[in-house]
Amino acid sequence: MDLLPLSLTVVAAAVILLFLNRFISFSSSSSPRLPPGPWGWPVVGNLPQLGKKPHETLASFAQTYGPIFRLRLGSVPVIVAASPSTAALFLKTHDATFANRPPNTGSNYMAYDRQDLVWAPYGPLWRMLRRICSNHLFSPKALDDSSRLRHDEVAQLARSLAAAGGAEGVRVGDHLIVCTANILTRAMLGRRLFAPAEDLADGGRDAARQFREMSVELSYLAGVFMVGDFVPALRWLDSKDVIRRMKRLGERYDAFLDKIIGDHLTPAACGAQDMLRVLIGLKGRDSLGDGVQLTDINIKALLLDLFNAGTDTSSSTLEWLLAELVRHPELLTSVQRELDEAVGLERLVEERDLAKAPLLHAIVKETLRLHPPTPLLLPHQAAEDCTAGEYRVPAGATLLVNVWAIGRDPAVWTDPLEFRPARFLPGGEHAHVDVKGNSFEIIPFGAGRRICAGMSLAMRVILLVAATLVHGFDWGLPEGKSREKLSMEEAYGLTLQRAAPLKLCPIPRLPPHAYGSAS
Repeated sequence: MDLLPLSLTVVAAAVILLFLNRFISFSSSSSPRLPPGPWGWPVVGNLPQLGKKPHETLASFAQTYGPIFRLRLGSVPVIVAASPSTAALFLKTHDATFANRPPNTGSNYMAYDRQDLVWAPYGPLWRMLRRICSNHLFSPKALDDSSRLRHDEVAQLARSLAAAGGAEGVRVGDHLIVCTANILTRAMLGRRLFAPAEDLADGGRDAARQFREMSVELSYLAGVFMVGDFVPALRWLDSKDVIRRMKRLGERYDAFLDKIIGDHLTPAACGAQDMLRVLIGLKGRDSLGDGVQLTDINIKALLLDLFNAGTDTSSSTLEWLLAELVRHPELLTSVQRELDEAVGLERLVEERDLAKAPLLHAIVKETLRLHPPTPLLLPHQAAEDCTAGEYRVPAGATLLVNVWAIGRDPAVWTDPLEFRPARFLPGGEHAHVDVKGNSFEIIPFGAGRRICAGMSLAMRVILLVAATLVHGFDWGLPEGKSREKLSMEEAYGLTLQRAAPLKLCPIPRLPPHAYGSAS
């Protein structure tokens, strides 16, 4: 008798019995089960299925497997939340369990090996950096005290746009990046990063564009899924070009920050107290009494976070907002009428006027719903095993919250793909919704412990700039372009950029004296 086929039959039967035994015991167990999810490839799991726009792929998975589902990216279990209730489950009910960040290649090369606020592990360093931001840059008093400088920079933006006429249009994002970067650096460094746009020589315009390109590059590279982060044994498969770009970008930012700090410490730069001087004064101190001291690397890493989180996200949101208003001219006319009544036609908008502009607030909310700055919130990591609803989540699992999918969920939003700000106006079906992490239908800044530290500043900047853009200007398209064919294609990255930069023709609608003179 041939023993080989018999032995194979016995082994096969044993495997089947073992599988059935585990299946029966698992099915009959009262313990929670893992969420459902798609089958993956051997070794690499679902990584090859993510595609070029993971937020869209994950949204399609949610339609099949439900609002909470499981992936396997290499050896890493990943839980995806794609509805308001599941987002609240993880970021509110189990917030403490998911307050950590998983390590990744991008943060090693482009965030000083997680010595920053965004990627720092949940613990003493993160608490110190968070408290510094809360107390010295983003407190209500600090934001009120800096309102004048925001007005000055937005007025500079209006002047640069008023002087930039022409049928060929202007790249709006270049002007926005100058404005948002200068708002931040005047608060942080006591001076502008860039000269006002109308005063920039060609070299200065190149510097502003290079800074924007660096920000966009960081957004893209930080959104790349690296195989080695999920299958360490296959790290050699990671794109050498992507790693080289990460290293080079990290070095460029380091040189950029060294120069800023060096210039700031010269005797000629001494002046009023600003955030950088506060940080330098805190260096080496154990401010929280837990043995953690602020270092030079922490200072540069924190500045890097603030530059990118405060410029790239705000400017891209404003680009999307303008694009939507150009596509919906009746909305542009309505919000201009609202602001004309609140402000008049003899001066620019100020922050005190914004409370009288409910339609503007609704337009900003609708932009953040349809075009969230980060389509997937930065990943969280489970610190321990937990039960979320009916499912088990193992310790070490990565959590992804698909904000893009939540904002387009037809179970939550009527006509979810339509740009319809009226849904947020008084009497609208979502009038009660805010963007501050309390209403999980729209959480562009996240929620819970890891909510964006600069959310309050970002909203003030976005609202003031948006109001100035729509009150101070009519907006046309370059010759030969039509609003019906205006591209709304997304370019995936850590932030949701437009695939094609927005080029528009700003047409001043206020008298020249309303724009003031350069300062």
